[in-house]
Amino acid sequence: MDKILLNQMEFYGYHGLFPEENKLGQRFYVDVELMLDLKTSSRSDDMHHSIDYGEVYNTVRDVVEGEPKHLVEAVAENMSDKLFHSFELLEACKLKVTKPDPPIPGHYQSVAVEIFRERNA
Repeated sequence: MDKILLNQMEFYGYHGLFPEENKLGQRFYVDVELMLDLKTSSRSDDMHHSIDYGEVYNTVRDVVEGEPKHLVEAVAENMSDKLFHSFELLEACKLKVTKPDPPIPGHYQSVAVEIFRERNA
Protein backbone atom coordinates (compact mmCIF):
# COMPACT_ATOMS: atom_id res chain seq x y z
CA MET A 1 0.00 0.00 0.00
CA ASP A 2 1.18 3.54 -0.76
CA LYS A 3 2.15 5.82 2.12
CA ILE A 4 2.50 9.46 3.03
CA LEU A 5 4.96 10.00 5.90
CA LEU A 6 5.34 12.97 8.22
CA ASN A 7 8.28 12.43 10.56
CA GLN A 8 9.42 13.99 13.83
CA MET A 9 6.82 16.74 14.00
CA GLU A 10 7.49 18.60 17.24
CA PHE A 11 4.80 20.11 19.47
CA TYR A 12 4.37 21.30 23.04
CA GLY A 13 1.53 19.73 25.04
CA TYR A 14 0.25 19.17 28.56
CA HIS A 15 -0.43 15.42 28.61
CA GLY A 16 0.56 13.15 31.47
CA LEU A 17 -0.44 11.61 34.77
CA PHE A 18 1.53 13.96 36.97
CA PRO A 19 0.29 17.46 37.90
CA GLU A 20 3.58 19.06 36.83
CA GLU A 21 3.10 17.63 33.30
CA ASN A 22 -0.33 19.21 33.08
CA LYS A 23 0.95 22.52 34.45
CA LEU A 24 4.40 22.89 32.86
CA GLY A 25 3.90 20.84 29.71
CA GLN A 26 6.58 19.17 27.63
CA ARG A 27 7.74 18.40 24.10
CA PHE A 28 6.13 15.67 22.02
CA TYR A 29 7.33 14.23 18.71
CA VAL A 30 4.86 12.64 16.33
CA ASP A 31 5.49 10.37 13.35
CA VAL A 32 2.55 9.74 11.04
CA GLU A 33 2.29 7.07 8.37
CA LEU A 34 -0.84 7.43 6.22
CA MET A 35 -1.81 4.52 3.98
CA LEU A 36 -3.88 5.17 0.88
CA ASP A 37 -3.89 4.57 -2.86
CA LEU A 38 -1.71 7.25 -4.48
CA LYS A 39 -1.97 5.93 -8.03
CA THR A 40 -4.65 8.41 -9.12
CA SER A 41 -2.93 11.43 -7.56
CA SER A 42 0.46 10.49 -8.99
CA ARG A 43 -1.04 10.27 -12.46
CA SER A 44 -3.34 13.28 -12.24
CA ASP A 45 -0.97 15.55 -10.27
CA ASP A 46 -4.12 16.80 -8.52
CA MET A 47 -4.29 17.35 -4.73
CA HIS A 48 -7.97 16.33 -4.71
CA HIS A 49 -6.76 12.75 -5.18
CA SER A 50 -4.35 12.83 -2.26
CA ILE A 51 -4.08 14.10 1.32
CA ASP A 52 -2.75 17.59 2.05
CA TYR A 53 0.33 17.26 4.29
CA GLY A 54 -0.26 20.70 5.76
CA GLU A 55 -3.77 19.72 6.86
CA VAL A 56 -2.39 16.55 8.43
CA TYR A 57 0.16 18.65 10.34
CA ASN A 58 -2.60 21.00 11.55
CA THR A 59 -4.79 18.08 12.66
CA VAL A 60 -1.95 16.50 14.62
CA ARG A 61 -0.95 19.85 16.14
CA ASP A 62 -4.54 20.51 17.26
CA VAL A 63 -4.61 17.19 19.12
CA VAL A 64 -1.18 17.46 20.77
CA GLU A 65 -1.59 21.11 21.69
CA GLY A 66 -5.27 20.62 22.61
CA GLU A 67 -7.11 19.12 25.55
CA PRO A 68 -4.73 17.39 27.97
CA LYS A 69 -4.96 13.62 28.33
CA HIS A 70 -3.50 11.45 31.07
CA LEU A 71 -2.13 8.85 28.67
CA VAL A 72 -0.13 9.21 25.48
CA GLU A 73 -2.21 6.23 24.29
CA ALA A 74 -5.31 8.45 24.43
CA VAL A 75 -3.50 11.19 22.50
CA ALA A 76 -2.64 8.73 19.72
CA GLU A 77 -6.19 7.32 19.58
CA ASN A 78 -7.73 10.79 19.44
CA MET A 79 -5.32 11.67 16.65
CA SER A 80 -6.30 8.61 14.59
CA ASP A 81 -10.01 9.38 15.05
CA LYS A 82 -9.54 12.94 13.81
CA LEU A 83 -7.41 11.85 10.83
CA PHE A 84 -10.03 9.33 9.67
CA HIS A 85 -12.77 11.90 10.14
CA SER A 86 -10.84 14.57 8.19
CA PHE A 87 -9.49 12.52 5.27
CA GLU A 88 -11.89 10.21 3.49
CA LEU A 89 -9.14 8.75 1.27
CA LEU A 90 -7.23 7.50 4.33
CA GLU A 91 -7.39 3.70 4.54
CA ALA A 92 -5.07 3.08 7.52
CA CYS A 93 -2.57 4.91 9.67
CA LYS A 94 0.34 4.23 11.98
CA LEU A 95 1.05 6.88 14.61
CA LYS A 96 3.97 7.18 16.98
CA VAL A 97 3.82 9.70 19.82
CA THR A 98 7.12 10.21 21.63
CA LYS A 99 7.81 11.92 24.96
CA PRO A 100 11.52 12.72 24.93
CA ASP A 101 11.56 14.02 28.52
CA PRO A 102 9.01 12.13 30.65
CA PRO A 103 9.31 12.63 34.42
CA ILE A 104 10.60 9.14 35.19
CA PRO A 105 14.04 8.40 36.60
CA GLY A 106 16.66 6.56 34.60
CA HIS A 107 18.73 6.85 31.45
CA TYR A 108 16.89 6.48 28.15
CA GLN A 109 16.38 8.43 24.95
CA SER A 110 12.58 8.65 25.10
CA VAL A 111 9.35 6.77 25.68
CA ALA A 112 6.76 6.33 22.95
CA VAL A 113 3.44 4.78 21.99
CA GLU A 114 2.79 3.49 18.49
CA ILE A 115 -0.64 2.46 17.20
CA PHE A 116 -1.95 1.12 13.90
CA ARG A 117 -5.56 1.70 12.92
CA GLU A 118 -7.61 0.84 9.83
CA ARG A 119 -10.79 2.51 8.65
CA ASN A 120 -13.86 0.52 9.71
CA ALA A 121 -11.76 -2.24 11.26
